[in-house]
Amino acid sequence: MHEITRDFRLEDVWALPAQGRLEEFPRLVEAISTGDPEGASSGAAAALMRIRLKLGAVLGLDDPHSGVGERVSSLRGRLPADVPAATGGPASRSLAFREVYRLQDEWATEIANRTVHAVMHVGWVPLGDGRYRGQLAILVKPNGLAGQAYMAAIRPFRHVIVYPSLMRRIERVWSARGD
Repeated sequence: MHEITRDFRLEDVWALPAQGRLEEFPRLVEAISTGDPEGASSGAAAALMRIRLKLGAVLGLDDPHSGVGERVSSLRGRLPADVPAATGGPASRSLAFREVYRLQDEWATEIANRTVHAVMHVGWVPLGDGRYRGQLAILVKPNGLAGQAYMAAIRPFRHVIVYPSLMRRIERVWSARGD
């Protein structure tokens, strides 16, 4: 991941409430990618998502011409030869991110708009004895001063509302997996 994102900065890293075996990694990807960003999270997180979408529409932040393949090139073009690129399709029906690649223990997706080009990287970190722990990292490349201001403005909301809500949802889905 770091090889293809040298011009990005690491914005957030979270240990995920999920541990398991190597073959369970697809289930972790599913737990992250199947959520409804406007309905499955806490009321506050859902409200923030609705506000962000409305502001994005009013301010033109999410114009299709500002996304991956338009304003920025996909990171799929930077992949080493030994890493197969994903098709670049949507990471899921509920996420605006597009897949960059998926391996047996890593998943990378990307999104771009007028403010930022961002990567969500999910990894399965070995704990020993054949067990792994999930980890989520967000890498960003802000688009100018507006992008830097945007990232600074949303930081407290991500850390206090959005990520804790996501962690609770992942934990619920992971706990319900029925070992």
